[in-house]
Amino acid sequence: MIQIKTDAEIALMRQAGLVVGRTLEKLRAAVAPGMTTADLDAIAEESIRGEGAIPSFQGYRGFPACICTSVNSEIVHGIPSAKAVIRSGDVISIDCGAIVEGYHGDAAVTVPVGDVQPDRLELLRVTEESLWRGIAAASLGGRLIDISRSIESYIRSQPHPRAAAGGSWGIVEEYVGHGIGTEMHQDPQVYNYVGRRMAKGPELVRGLALAVEPMVNLGSRATRVLEDGWTVVTQDGAPSAHFEHTFTLTERGPWVLTAVDGGEARLSALGALQAAG
Repeated sequence: MIQIKTDAEIALMRQAGLVVGRTLEKLRAAVAPGMTTADLDAIAEESIRGEGAIPSFQGYRGFPACICTSVNSEIVHGIPSAKAVIRSGDVISIDCGAIVEGYHGDAAVTVPVGDVQPDRLELLRVTEESLWRGIAAASLGGRLIDISRSIESYIRSQPHPRAAAGGSWGIVEEYVGHGIGTEMHQDPQVYNYVGRRMAKGPELVRGLALAVEPMVNLGSRATRVLEDGWTVVTQDGAPSAHFEHTFTLTERGPWVLTAVDGGEARLSALGALQAAG
C-alpha cells in the first residue's frame, strides 16, 4: 500500500533526512586508507544518536550495524567489520538511514579512496548523475516510470570506459528504490530500468516520498549474496557504485529530503544544463 504523507509528516521526514545528510557528509570526510568499516559505523552511530535520532538499519531484520558499507565489488548491504580495512584505490558505498519520531530518511553515497582508477571514477560519476536525472524527471502528475526511464536512458547514453573490449554498464535489477515513510521500505518499488512490459506505475502526487537508488556495475549486472546472508556482490568481481536520496514533490518540483541543501544546487545545475542543451 502506498503511503501519502501530510505536510507535517513530510516535515518530520525532512528532519530525518537532514540527520542522514549530515551524517553522510561526516562519513565522506572521514574515509581514509587504513580505517576499517567498523570505524565508519561508530562515527555514524555517534552522529545519528547525537542528533536524537535512531539508526534505521540497526536491528532491521537482524542487521547488526548502523550503516551498510560495501567495498569495490560489493554492491549493497555490506556489514561493517573491524577486519575490513579500507585501502587507497577502493570505492566504498555507504548507505545510511535515520528515524525521527517514527519517520525515516534513507540515502547513500559511494566514495573514492585515495588514488582511484579512472574507470572507477567514471562509474561513480555516471551512477550519481543518473540518480539526479531520475529525481529531476519526477513531477506532480507524472508517473513513476518517468524516474526509471530517465535513470536508465542516462546510463545507457554514457560511453563505457572499457567499450573497446566489449564492456557495458551493468544496471542492477534485483535491488531497487522504494517508497518510504513510517517504514523504511514501502510501496511502490522504484526501478532503475524500464522492462518491456513494465507498467507506468502510480501517479506522482504531493505527499508521496520515494528513495531512489541506482546501483551500477562496471561489468555484468549479475549479482550474488555472500554467506553472511546480507552482502550483495557482483558475480564477475567488477566494482559497483550506489547512490541514493529520499525525495518528495512540491509545486516547485523535487525536494530532496536527505540533501542538506534540499537538492537545490544539483537540480538547478541540471536544469540549466538541460535548458542550454
